[in-house]
Amino acid sequence: MSHKFSRREAALFLGAAAGALVAGAARADNAKKMIVHKSPTCGCCGGWAQRMRAEGYVVEEIKEADMKAVKARLGVPENMASCHTAELDGYIIEGHVPPQAIAQLLKERPKVTGVAAPGMPMGSPGMEMGEPEAYTLYLFDAAGAREFGKWLGDKPA
Repeated sequence: MSHKFSRREAALFLGAAAGALVAGAARADNAKKMIVHKSPTCGCCGGWAQRMRAEGYVVEEIKEADMKAVKARLGVPENMASCHTAELDGYIIEGHVPPQAIAQLLKERPKVTGVAAPGMPMGSPGMEMGEPEAYTLYLFDAAGAREFGKWLGDKPA
């Protein structure tokens, strides 16, 4: 049995499909726009931002006089803190999080505030000098933090 769409039904269907495409494109654009809050005197933050640009993100860097206040406003727990804080597609990216982990976060879309690389792990993106060290990434929200993976430099460990 075949069904012929009326002009009205076809127009409604095509309108809905076009709306979904536009919404999907807007979401993809938002997923690539990153705001990085950083101290005016921190060089490694700029290195991390440059690495994100190389990965295709559109990065806006904002020099902040009071990073502690920025982190508090964005919901970064003190024990997850690093030197810079980024906003990306509804998530907070705290510190020297590798681009592969960010891509995983955006793909899986867990219900969390963000992901953090506490401290300043040697060998992580933006901290490439010296011998890479192993470190842990964490997903965090108001309830606490849970492990998101072990890393060595900018590769999964």
